[in-house]
Amino acid sequence: MAKGYRTPNVLITMGEDFHYQNADMWYKNLDKLIKYANERQANGSNINLLYSTPSCYLKSLHDAGISWPTKSDDFFPYASDPHAYWTGYFTSRPTLKRFERDGNHFLQVCKQLSALAPKRSPEFDPHLNFMRETMGIMQHHDAVTGTEKQKVALDYAKRLSVGIRACSTNIRSVLNQLSSKQSSPDSGRNYRLELRTCSLLNITSCSISEANSRFALTLYNPLAHATSEYIRIPVPGYRYTVIDQAGNSLPTQVVPVPSAVSYIKQRNSSATYELIFLASDLPAVGYKTYYIEKSDSDMARIRPVASPKKSSSFTVIGNKNIKLTFDTNGFLSQATADGMTRMITQEFLYYEGATGNNEEFLNRSSGAYIFRPRDNRAHFATDHVSITVFKGPLVQEVHQQFNEWISQVVRIYKESNHAEFEWLVGPIPIDDKVGKEVITRFTSDIESDGIFYTDSNGREMLKRQRNHRETWNLKLHESVAGNYYPVTTKIALEDSTARMAILTDRAQGGSSLQDGALELMVHRRLLHDDAFGVGEALNETEYGRGLIARGKHHLFVGQSVLRPDVSLKAVERLVQLETLLPSWKFFSNMSAYSDKEWLASFSNSYSGISSTLPKYVHLLTLEPWHDKELLVRFEHILEKTDDYHYSKFVQFNVKDVLAGFKVVNMRETTLDGNAWLDEHRRMEFVPDPEDQDYNAYGVFSKPSKGVHLLDASKPMLGVKYAKEALETGELGAESNRIKRNTRTGHFTLHRNRGRQIERENIDNLKESPSAKENDKYLIELSPMEIRTFVIYLEN
Repeated sequence: MAKGYRTPNVLITMGEDFHYQNADMWYKNLDKLIKYANERQANGSNINLLYSTPSCYLKSLHDAGISWPTKSDDFFPYASDPHAYWTGYFTSRPTLKRFERDGNHFLQVCKQLSALAPKRSPEFDPHLNFMRETMGIMQHHDAVTGTEKQKVALDYAKRLSVGIRACSTNIRSVLNQLSSKQSSPDSGRNYRLELRTCSLLNITSCSISEANSRFALTLYNPLAHATSEYIRIPVPGYRYTVIDQAGNSLPTQVVPVPSAVSYIKQRNSSATYELIFLASDLPAVGYKTYYIEKSDSDMARIRPVASPKKSSSFTVIGNKNIKLTFDTNGFLSQATADGMTRMITQEFLYYEGATGNNEEFLNRSSGAYIFRPRDNRAHFATDHVSITVFKGPLVQEVHQQFNEWISQVVRIYKESNHAEFEWLVGPIPIDDKVGKEVITRFTSDIESDGIFYTDSNGREMLKRQRNHRETWNLKLHESVAGNYYPVTTKIALEDSTARMAILTDRAQGGSSLQDGALELMVHRRLLHDDAFGVGEALNETEYGRGLIARGKHHLFVGQSVLRPDVSLKAVERLVQLETLLPSWKFFSNMSAYSDKEWLASFSNSYSGISSTLPKYVHLLTLEPWHDKELLVRFEHILEKTDDYHYSKFVQFNVKDVLAGFKVVNMRETTLDGNAWLDEHRRMEFVPDPEDQDYNAYGVFSKPSKGVHLLDASKPMLGVKYAKEALETGELGAESNRIKRNTRTGHFTLHRNRGRQIERENIDNLKESPSAKENDKYLIELSPMEIRTFVIYLEN
């Protein structure tokens, strides 16, 4: 085993889902193993065993003083045998994945408002901590991934629901304090504003907006720059007036609730329309409240009517920035943006899940972990789409019905630079006893040459190449699943002239299986377990039927280079941020207030920061820390190659941004906020030269003819090897590694950065106290950089 390591330090990991649960037994026996193995040193053994930690192991490697290989890509997609690619969990349990993202959104709102509170109640910290802990649990590798049992998934959802209710009490208290014009606002729970969250807005349902003829909508913007957003409210009628904080009536539009949504069995709602208006200039880290009232005036908006159906000509929707064209069969056929028109189609398809007894690799079933389509072939959901078109002053929409269980609304807002695709899938039929994995596929004439890009945790974009791995020669036995990658927020492709990108509203699996095409898996329903530990099929149901999932994709099309103002990549980044953290909607019954009384009684606009941040700087964290302390994080959201003008370092003064908090000091920490940065020195590792000749990712003492993998039936439950042997190279084994040409004699320790830090420390000591005080709050961010600070407040 030691021959596979570069230094004498050998790492033996301890930990696994189904082992080491009896700590007394394991540590008692490990103590014996360590004791007796080390006693053999008296007889000449050179082995020394000890308990260690990742930090200690890493330090031992650093202290060895050798150079190391570098790896700039990731390890996706995983495969544990030739037919078991772990790419199904990228999509498994799509509604839980969306709920987790909603939970993070709400947690950031709760953190910010808890920090902004004029007066803090004793229960604030317990409520916020419960929500923090709940979101921590949701990051478990069998939670957000969707690889838990159904009962456990329901428990996760229940915990998150309770956490949201707990944090809602903090938010309700703070917003009532900030909204009140009284010198001593109502105390206790006798709040004048209800500030309720409607958790079923994704199926166009909200009890407050449906049951009350007068209600207030408070929009809280968690971003550190002002935003504008088109708002959609479920209402039972089509005559409403929206009044802003200055008493002005806003332009509105009403569209019918899509028929597929209104027919959802468990939807208990009287809303038949959606009221739409533009909420402009929402204050940074603040809120704006609108008064909405049902109107009986004849001047109110007339009932919305669909555009006449066209059977022999194309349908076009759009604005000055982007237009979409639909053919006579109801499918998207082309898109126009940035002065060019590209052929782009979109359709829904599904893969049939492979089934087997999992006793052999070839009999692997598709399941919660594993994506394995039968015959590697996708089936079209339909060859004709029924469409209904609604056009108005604020939005133009195409309602598509693909079949009984797939529908979609494609919309373009008046000022938007992209198109929104709101899909609804389910219940996935299984009457034929076949599990199905549903995808949406966008196909364009862009010459991508097998290259596409997916994000890494919503930040850097990673280059992917179909049927290729950067550090070994690939042999694929699963041509579809082996090309699937995790898409947390974005997938894109481009050529020298055009670019197409899709933003997601939750984590999904995606790929480009042909040039110019992008596909995303939106829903899965399977009838067999894949034998990787879940122990049950991924067959989610609700109210006695298969699970229904609804979500959004945002389509960007345009020039890949030479855009006159801002690059399309930078536009995508900003929209990604604004769709990840849009304004949170709070509803309050206003039956007791006329519009004039509402204006006189409440402060309907507020910003929690004194100076907005540059648009491409994100206030990643603003939360209460210890007593009279805040924890803040700032993030530059662009990569260095995203935009010529904006992918540069930015400077701003933290004290100016947070002037309302009476800041007296600031100290930078490591990213996670648990160590002071000036007391922390990163270890520096020297990279190997590019032409070094050795196996960079594995060393083998002798060639072998075959490789035995863990047994197919229960690969996670025990160390039992399969009887069948794979030829060397089947899974990227030793003969499959890429070799590099040799050049010996290279080794230079890079100490320049250490010397630079020492010089900076000496220069800092020479600075005058006044200069240091003035510059203390001025920080600089480079592209993709995140910096964390503890802010000290005045007592």
